[in-house]
Formats: sequence, C-alpha cells, structure tokens
Amino acid sequence: APGPVAPQPCGRRLSLTAEAAGAAGGGHLRWEPRCQHPLPDRMPSTAVLPPRLDGPWISTGCEVRPGPEFLTRSYTFYPNRLFRAYQFYYRDPFCQEPAHSLLIKGKVRLRRASWVTRGATEADYHLHKVGIVFHSHQALLDVTGRLNQTRAGQDCSRRLPTTQAWLPGALYELLSARAEGDCMAALGFTMHELSLVRVQRYLQPQPGAASQLVEELYLGDIHTDWAERQQYRPTGYQRPLQSALHHVRPCPACSLVARSDVRHPPALPAPPALPLRLGGRWVSAGCEVRPAVLFLTRAFAFHGPGRSWEGRYRHFSDPACRRPTFTVLAAGRYSGGAPSARVRGATELVFEVTRAHVTPMDRVTTAMLNVSEPSSCGGPGAWSVGTERDVTATNGCLPLGIRLPHVEYELFKVEHDALGQSLLFIGQRPTDGSSPDTPEKRPTSYQAPLVLCGGDAGDPSGPPQRRPAPPEAPRGGDPGPRVAPLPLLPLVLGAAFLRWL
Repeated sequence: APGPVAPQPCGRRLSLTAEAAGAAGGGHLRWEPRCQHPLPDRMPSTAVLPPRLDGPWISTGCEVRPGPEFLTRSYTFYPNRLFRAYQFYYRDPFCQEPAHSLLIKGKVRLRRASWVTRGATEADYHLHKVGIVFHSHQALLDVTGRLNQTRAGQDCSRRLPTTQAWLPGALYELLSARAEGDCMAALGFTMHELSLVRVQRYLQPQPGAASQLVEELYLGDIHTDWAERQQYRPTGYQRPLQSALHHVRPCPACSLVARSDVRHPPALPAPPALPLRLGGRWVSAGCEVRPAVLFLTRAFAFHGPGRSWEGRYRHFSDPACRRPTFTVLAAGRYSGGAPSARVRGATELVFEVTRAHVTPMDRVTTAMLNVSEPSSCGGPGAWSVGTERDVTATNGCLPLGIRLPHVEYELFKVEHDALGQSLLFIGQRPTDGSSPDTPEKRPTSYQAPLVLCGGDAGDPSGPPQRRPAPPEAPRGGDPGPRVAPLPLLPLVLGAAFLRWL
C-alpha cells in the first residue's frame, strides 16, 4: 500500500543557451535552480486504503470532457454500497447555461487493489435507474437528434417527449426496472468511471487558524474517442471530486453544486476572460497519473519573442513519483493562436519539438537503452545511470517512443483559481496513446492544469499580470492540484516505452 504522497517540486528551471532558444540547431539544455516549489501551502497527501466513499462528493468547477461536453457532478455514496449521482450538462464551457441533467442510481462494490494502475482500487458497479431532465427545448432536440442517428437510439427516443409535450422539471426514464432495453449505449453514456477509485487526504494550511482537512475522490478517466467509451476500462483518472464536507477554501462553485439536484442544476459564476499569455515557467502541481500507467512530473518555459518553448519530463515507476526511471528535456517552437471554434474560450496552437536529451535514472531503463540499436537513440556509446545524452541526431529515441522532429495540434487555456493563482490547461492526450498530429485530431478537452511557478503569465512585452483578490463568498474548495494526467506536450510515448514501465 502506498504511503504519503508528496507533491513534487519543480526544483529547477529549464533553460536553454541563446543558440538553443533561438534555433533548433545548437545549444545545450540545462537547468537553473530558480523555480521553487509551486505550491508552498500544499501539505503531503495520503492515500486512503481501502478507499472510504461514504458521503457527498462534488465538482469544484466546470469540467470539460472530450466532445466537448461541459458538466459538473455531485455523487453521494451510502454505507449500504448504494449511490446516487447527479451529472449536470451545459451548453457553454463555463457551466452557466444548463442543458440537461442525469439522475443515476445504483450500487458499487470495491474489489481489490488494481494490478494495472498502482495506488488505485478496482470496483464493480450496477445501475438501477437513469433518468434525464431537460432544461430547455433545445436540449431535448439535441439529445433526440443524437439518439435518432442509430436504430437502437430511435427506439430510445420514443421514451422522450415531443417538444410540445415536454414539461420543465419532468424526469424521463432511460434505464429502470420498468423500462425495456438500455438506452445508455445509444447516448454514449457509461459509469465506467466507478470501476477505478482512489481517495486522498491532505491538510490545507489556513492563515491564522488550524489546517483544514481536504479529501479528494479520483474516479476513472473518460476515453477521448466517443466510440470506445462503452468498452473502455479506465487506467487513469479524471479531474477529482472533493468531499462536500472537507474541501479546499475558497471555492465559489462548491456550495452551488452541493445544494443542487436533478431539477435544479447549478449555474456557476462567470470566470474573468483572460488572454493566453504563456510567458514564465509552468509546473506540475504534483505527481501526475495518465492512462496506460504513466507517472510523471513536468515543467515548461515559454519565451514570447521567438515563440520557443522548453520542457522537462521526469518519469517514475510509482504513483508517488519517488522512483525515477528517466528524464527527457525537450525544446522547440510553437505557432498559431486563433480562438477555437469548437471549445469556446480556448486557443489553438501548433507545437513542434526539434531537440531532446534523455537521462536514464534507473538500471532497467539504462539496460534497455544499452541493448537498443545505437542509431535508434543517441548514437554509439554506452548509456549510464544519471548521464544525459543528446538524441536529436538520431531523430529521437525509438525505444522510448520519442520522434523528432514532431508536430502536434494543441488546445490551450489560462485561468485563475479562487486564490488568484494562474493555471495553464493543455489539451487532453488521446487515450489510445496516439498523437494529435493533424488538425482533425486536435483535443476538445483538457487535462488538469499546470501551475505558474515563476514569472508573469504574459509575453515580456505585454503588461504585467495582476493577481485578483480572492472572492469572499461562498466558501468552498477549488480544484485539487494533484489531479488526473496532464498532456505530455509535445512528446509521443509509444508502445515500446509502455512495456518498460
């Protein structure tokens, strides 16, 4: 069983010489010890084993799923293993315009520690009832239009009212003991997220008061390909829920979500509109977990004048990010900056990685690199633990799935949390491990944010960023920083690498 999980400090700031920052050719990647711990007020986390699910759990903000889908969640688990879940869906990325809500009832049973995702617990679930409430005529038309695309969906759409017969607040059953058939697949809906569970606790320091307990519930990730959701069994996590009784403060959304029900969805407060300014250094808030059992921490630096970027990716073999396996330093350029037509409030960018250095950190990775073809990773010469080598000349490192040069089509967004901390959201990585290397494969959702570690979140020529005053009420908790996997922008880790983790 894992012990306390401590957030990983970025430790150092990634920097390039002028040659490397200004061109893809020369220069040497190096680190400067200027980037301090990104969350000085965050205490070490402890995994609760076995997980204790009893009680209410809520979203701490507007969540974005692939599609895109915008939602908030409110789940309650009971001592007799029964649960009741509300999922509130919205027409906008700020969760202000409710479209429809789902009421899900069922039973969940914890089974055993996951042998795929270390630190997680596997569970079985059974749905007893699923009902839907429409909050507008347009929401009803959208759902029936989706159902009518398939034969099974057409049968399900008959359970829903016509626009003339629709009643605000009426609950229409999609799954129950009385209803024939199951309309969940036709809607693309599952609760497979309940099949992978992790609960964490930590203490949040309070100015002039005792530290406050915070509890987080991590449930399984949602597949990025809509067609795969019915079959997919999670190996990573989505954005965590927090206990309605023990959450971080302040949190403008928490009390709104906690008080809501299927007929009365929450409308979250509008966030300020922020321009995308990437200047500065952005770091992981803690140990990140991704599908296919990847554990890592990351740090990025963006430079406005030349639109260059650098990244440091530290990979680990454990969910606490204590046993390093290898480190990758990468650099390149980015372009674009047009507003996204599919995800309002997001910006579309194109990233290119042109240089990379690899440092094996354990014997297994070192041995694997030494038996690989020299031309596939770093050229001739033996690898040794802790020694960095340039893999640019060999077009990357095939045993680790790193390809150079490489281009990805990305989705970016900057927000402030309730305390004014700058957060950088990057597009969610494809669940199948592929790369968004064409415009059609650009992400439509985000993974958890990076935290501004140093410098202003703006171009050097732009105005300085100001930290807004935290809202006074309502009190609650903002999104927990130790969250689901973040994008490995813009590296691609292939199946060859996955076999060695």
